[in-house]
Amino acid sequence: MSTTTAASSATPTRPGGGRRALLLILVILGSLIASSGLATVLGGSALAWVNAQQGAAGYLSTPTETLSVNTYAVTSPSLDLGNQQGLTVIAGDLGNIRLQATSTQTNVPLFLGIAPTADVERYLASAAHSEITSMEMYPFAARFRQLTGTEQPAPPGTQDFWAASTTGTGTQELVVALESGKEIPSGRWTVVIMNVDASQGVSADVSVGARVGFLGPLGVLLILGGILSLLVGIALILVGAIMLGREQERGGASASGADGQPMQNVAGPGNAGFVAGPAPTAGLPPASLYPSRVRGALDLNLSNWLWLFKWVLIVPHVIILFFLGFAFAVVTVIAWFAILFTARYPRVLFAFNVGVIRWGWRVAYYSYSALGTDRYPPFTLDKTDYPADFDVDYPERLSRGLIFVKSWLLAIPHLLIIAAFTGAATGGTWMPSWPMTGRIPTGVSAGASLLGLLVLVAAVILLFSGRYQQPLFDLILGLNRWVLRVLTYTGLFRDEYPPFRLDQGAEEPEPASVGTRSASGSPQ
Repeated sequence: MSTTTAASSATPTRPGGGRRALLLILVILGSLIASSGLATVLGGSALAWVNAQQGAAGYLSTPTETLSVNTYAVTSPSLDLGNQQGLTVIAGDLGNIRLQATSTQTNVPLFLGIAPTADVERYLASAAHSEITSMEMYPFAARFRQLTGTEQPAPPGTQDFWAASTTGTGTQELVVALESGKEIPSGRWTVVIMNVDASQGVSADVSVGARVGFLGPLGVLLILGGILSLLVGIALILVGAIMLGREQERGGASASGADGQPMQNVAGPGNAGFVAGPAPTAGLPPASLYPSRVRGALDLNLSNWLWLFKWVLIVPHVIILFFLGFAFAVVTVIAWFAILFTARYPRVLFAFNVGVIRWGWRVAYYSYSALGTDRYPPFTLDKTDYPADFDVDYPERLSRGLIFVKSWLLAIPHLLIIAAFTGAATGGTWMPSWPMTGRIPTGVSAGASLLGLLVLVAAVILLFSGRYQQPLFDLILGLNRWVLRVLTYTGLFRDEYPPFRLDQGAEEPEPASVGTRSASGSPQ
C-alpha cells in the first residue's frame, strides 16, 4: 500500500551533479563555438560570392538612375578617404570606386572630377549647386540639398585642383583607386558632376560601382577560420553529449520518493498530486501505442496569476535550450550517418537527444504549451519526479533507407496538421519537421495557433476561477503528445510511423482502448 507524500519543490540531488553541470557547460560552449563558426563560414561564403560577382576586373554597380538639377553642379557628400600610408592590406589593392555618367542632353558634354572638399567649396561658393545628402543603392535614388548662388562658375576644366577628372560626350567614367602601399592624401574629398561649359541645368544617367580587392582573400580566411571553429565546437558537443548520455545510461533515470520509489501522479484533494509508487513512465506493455511516452500531471493547486510572469521566469531555460537545440542538431546529423552505416542510433547520443527534448517538454509544460504546473522545471536532461516527462524506447535497429525520407517527405501529412494547430508555419517554437535546425519546443509560441488559443483560454479561466478545466487540459496534452510523437519520428529516434490520433489526457492511453500494435507499428 502506497503512502501519500508531497512532491518536492526541487530536483533531488544526484550523484555526480557537479560533473553533469560541467558536461552541460561543455556542450553549451561547444554549441557557442560551433554556431559562431557556422556563421563565420556563411559570412565568408557570402564575401566569396560577392567577389565572384565582381569578376577579374568587374564592378558591383547600382542600377542607372537619372540625376537632374537646375543648378550649375551636382556634388557628392564630403568623403573622408583618410591617409592610407603604411596600411597593411592582404590583397593587391583596397579596391576601386567607379562613377559612370552619361549626359541626357544632346551635344552637352559632361565633366566628372574629384577634388579636395575645401577647393570645391571655394570654387562653387557663389554658384547655385545641388549637394547629394543621401543615396539609396537598391533601387538607386538620391536626395539633394540646394545651395544658392548668383554667379556662373568658370568652366571646371580650367581649374587645377582636380585630383582626377574626365570630360566628353557619351559615357564618362571616373575611377578612384585605393591602392595598397600608395599614399592617398588625407582630408575630405568631393565628387563633382557639371557640364563642360559650366552651364546651368545638369542632367545625367548615373551609376556607382565598387570593386574591392580583398573580398576574395578575406572570404577564404573567414571560411577556413569558421570551419576550424565549427570542427572544434562539434568535437566539444560530441564529447559532452557522449559523456552526458553515459551518465544517463548508468543510472539516475528516475527520481525517487520518500520511500525510494519513483513519484507517480494521483488526483486527490489535499496533496500536491503525487504519491510514491511505480512510475507510469518506467516502461510500456508489449502492445504499447507508440514507442515515445509523453506524460503531464496537472497540478491541483495552480496559482491564478503566476502564468502572467512565466515568460520572464523561463528566460534562463530558453537561453540554455537555444544552445542545446544547436547541439541537438549536430548530434542528429552524426546519428544520421551512424544509422546509414550501422543501422543503429548510438545509444549514448540517443539518451542525450531524448534528454534535450525532455528538458524542452518540461519547460513547455510549465509555460505556454500547457501551463500544467507551477513547479519550476529542473535544469537537467535526466528523468526526475517532475510532473511532466518524455521518454522513447531505444530501437535495436533502424532502417537505413528511411533516414532519407522520414524527416520530411513521409512526415508531410503530420507536419501540415501540426502547422495548423501549433502555428509552426508562422514562427512557433514547436518545430518538429527538421530536427537538424535545432529548433526544439521551448514553451513559447510566437505565432497564432490552436494550441496557443486553448492555453490562453485555460489561463483566463484559471485567472478568474482558480481552476484548470480538466477537459481542456486533456485536449492540450493530446495536442502536445501528437507533436512529440512526430518529433520522435522526424528526429530519427524510431521507424514506427506516428498515429493520426489525438490521445488526450495526462497519461498515455491504455493499449486496449485503441487497439494494439505490432513491433513494426502496424495495427493488429
